[in-house]
Amino acid sequence: MFTGIIEAVGEIVSMQSKGADVSLRVRSGTLDLADVKLGDSIATNGVCLTVVALPGDGYVADVSAETIARTGFAHYRKGQRVNLEKALQPSSRLGGHLVSGHVDGVGEVVAVSPLGRAMEYWIAAPGELARYIAEKGSITVDGISLTVNSVEGARFRLTIVPHTSQQTTVAEWKVGTRVNLEVDVIARYLERLVLGDKAAEPQTQSGVTLAMLAEQGFMR
Repeated sequence: MFTGIIEAVGEIVSMQSKGADVSLRVRSGTLDLADVKLGDSIATNGVCLTVVALPGDGYVADVSAETIARTGFAHYRKGQRVNLEKALQPSSRLGGHLVSGHVDGVGEVVAVSPLGRAMEYWIAAPGELARYIAEKGSITVDGISLTVNSVEGARFRLTIVPHTSQQTTVAEWKVGTRVNLEVDVIARYLERLVLGDKAAEPQTQSGVTLAMLAEQGFMR
């Protein structure tokens, strides 16, 4: 698990194809790897990757075909800057929210505008994720724990303060930038709980309806 509080910004040094998979080497910059060992996890732009080698200036991880298909890694190249966070320890402060590092989909920055010293970003999420995104709720974007300020359909607005821009890759976002999205895991579990016994049935869309909420006592 992670918190979405970025510890450093790294850089992709190489991406070597290994069949359908990719061997990724990341230069970790200021990230302290002294306590990292083989098999540990590092969130790389929000994607939980397992360290398979420690060459000295960073780490090497294998990226599966599934991960490539579901994240922005399909578009990454040598030189791509990435947000880094080591796995959460039991003694760590939970400064953001609980982040699994399992990306749900790829969104796109559709608008950027200044707001005082901050910057506002509108991001379009895949339609199937819209039901998990709520105003003033949490969402992970490229590994960063952020608060959703408003929602319009599958689009949501973020207000990024200067500190976050300086410590992450947010300052590099522009209209058209693709970003990894992970919705709040609590929203996903809540949906399954509300489904009750119907969770065992195949769902073509969200199985949560107004009638079901009323049946479960959530509405009067």
